[in-house]
Amino acid sequence: MVARQFFTKSQAKKMWHHADFVTFLHSQRTMQRPNRTTLMRDIKKDKLLRTKFRLINAANPSEYEPLIRTCSEKYGVNSSLIKAVIHAESGYNPNAVSSKGASGLMQLMPGTARSLNVANSLDPKDNVEGGVKYLRFLLDTFHGDVSLALAAYNAGLGKVARYGGIPPYTETRTYVNRVLSYMQSYQAN
Repeated sequence: MVARQFFTKSQAKKMWHHADFVTFLHSQRTMQRPNRTTLMRDIKKDKLLRTKFRLINAANPSEYEPLIRTCSEKYGVNSSLIKAVIHAESGYNPNAVSSKGASGLMQLMPGTARSLNVANSLDPKDNVEGGVKYLRFLLDTFHGDVSLALAAYNAGLGKVARYGGIPPYTETRTYVNRVLSYMQSYQAN
């Protein structure tokens, strides 16, 4: 009887880090079956790999037009703003996952998604519904000020409150300007 082989954490990390699980197993001299916990998938790393290796559904922005229109009407958020946020956040990639863990078309953070009752952030319908609901909340919070709502969407509500406006982060200021520019482009079309 051959003894079972267990992987160390660093070995398991290497397997997922290099996205080469099969090659790793074949490189081992023996092909024993590792214990079940070793083979459990790390969902966060799986999402990163999906994005890193562009394992995406090649999406046409017009594919999401009915969904965007429905959410726009339901929550009273300008459809051009929704399209601009999706464009800036994920480039219409429904499987996009950021290095910070935000996922889906509107790049919802896990905590935000949970608070919005989004069951699956990678499902376009759930993600856009949750993202638009959150945009509505931010627009209401900042009395319709789109720039402040976008800054809060990017940097967080607390940061906008702390600074009394758009935070002095280059990333956030660039994001707000980019989304507003995209919004104007979508309104022109």
